[in-house]
Amino acid sequence: MFEGFLTPRAACESCGLDFAFVDSGDGPAVFIMFIAGFLVVGAALFVELRYEPPFWVHALLWIPAALIVCLGLLRPLKGLMIALQFANNAAEGRLER
Repeated sequence: MFEGFLTPRAACESCGLDFAFVDSGDGPAVFIMFIAGFLVVGAALFVELRYEPPFWVHALLWIPAALIVCLGLLRPLKGLMIALQFANNAAEGRLER
C-alpha cells in the first residue's frame, strides 16, 4: 500500500485498485496525538508521582517513548484511514441533484 514510509502507491500491486481517491489528510496525526499524549503523559505522571526522578530522567525516558509511539502508530493509522475511505466510498463534498 505504501512506497516509502507514508507515501501511498499509485495503484495496488495485487488487484490494481487505483489509489487516486486517497486523501487521509491530518486525521491519523490527530488520533495519534491523542493516543500518544494519553499514554506518554499518563506514564510520565505515574513515574513522577511514584518515584520523583530528576528532570533528565524524564527527558531520557519520555522523549524517545513519544517518538516511538508516534512513529509506530502513524503508518498503521494512515492505512486504516485509507481503508475506511475505500469501505465507505468517502470523497470530496459534492452536490447531488
